[in-house]
Amino acid sequence: MSRLAETRRFIQVVTGPRQVGKTTAVHQVLEEWRGPSHYSTADLPAPPQPAWIEQQWETARLRAKGRQPVVLVLDEVQKVSRWSEIVKRLWDEDTRHRRDIRVILLGSSALLVQAGLTESLAGRFELLHATHWTLKECEACFGWDLDKYIYFGGYPSAAPLVDTEERWAKYIRDALIETTLSKDILLLNRVEKPALLRQLFMLTAENSGQIVSYQKLMGQLFDAGNTTTLAHYQTLLEGARLIWGLPKWHGQAIQRRASSPKWIVLNTALITAIAGLSFSEWRSDTARWGRLVETAVGAHLINTALGTGIEIYYWRDRDKEVDFVLKQGSKLLAIEVKSGLFKGKRAGLSAFVQRFPKARTLLVGKEGIPVEEFLSQNLSHWLKQ
Repeated sequence: MSRLAETRRFIQVVTGPRQVGKTTAVHQVLEEWRGPSHYSTADLPAPPQPAWIEQQWETARLRAKGRQPVVLVLDEVQKVSRWSEIVKRLWDEDTRHRRDIRVILLGSSALLVQAGLTESLAGRFELLHATHWTLKECEACFGWDLDKYIYFGGYPSAAPLVDTEERWAKYIRDALIETTLSKDILLLNRVEKPALLRQLFMLTAENSGQIVSYQKLMGQLFDAGNTTTLAHYQTLLEGARLIWGLPKWHGQAIQRRASSPKWIVLNTALITAIAGLSFSEWRSDTARWGRLVETAVGAHLINTALGTGIEIYYWRDRDKEVDFVLKQGSKLLAIEVKSGLFKGKRAGLSAFVQRFPKARTLLVGKEGIPVEEFLSQNLSHWLKQ
């Protein structure tokens, strides 16, 4: 975030899930900025009209003194209909009149923000990603150890509540899960079956780290409709950065698109807060804790891969399975998480290498890279080994 507001060459667009610090970070930028600025948010009870953007933009123009640059921040911009068209027109007006308005746009729905960028703002923006917090960030800010991070997840706004688990869990459910579903998805997208979308999220949380076909999901969901509906709702949940469906690695793109996804919840707090179990109950159950560790590793991979060009998959061939497959250019890395839940995971790695001889392998957990060490590194570190 340090380079925000430094230059007018591009509109700075920052996307990420709710409550990971986007607004806090941009206010820190404004505190360091020595020139005039204007901040406003569209996160209102009802989405504002397009004229709202013009009003905020004009306020920023009025705060300019001569040719002095002004920083304009529009938060939750995806809530405004036709936002990208308005921003494009005003940005181009300032370009023609040589006004130095430096624009920062924040958005919690990556799906809606990306749609606006590709439709109207091609060549005018730089996209930055704010993600769920990593282990290193939670260690540095809150002094958390590995177990605390795996249970409480990477939501900095919830960190002050962790000493009272019931209060912390209620905050995650009400302020994060419900607000994201109701305000970032249902309010801004056409969803014919809201109850089904909520069920899909809950079922995904229960099955995080598992490969579940749409057909199997339909058998567990009430009024499920068809697989096209479920795939659409999956896309909406992914756009809000709640879950991710990893495709299967085949080596061929067509087959990857047709595979059943492996579901990963992008913050373990979204699992533990709705389970109704305490930290001690999770930690004492080896099988349950093992699934949570695997989810934490998967979430770390997906979150830190954003914007890097690294692709993430899973692999399965009959009874052989690899938890995660990383691809960057010609590099291929197979990763297994050994949490004590399953035996014989090395057989999956061996089978993968036999099928793809150029691949490297990495074991995370017992007899391999410690989970804490793995979660403390970026993906590029392991791909360079």
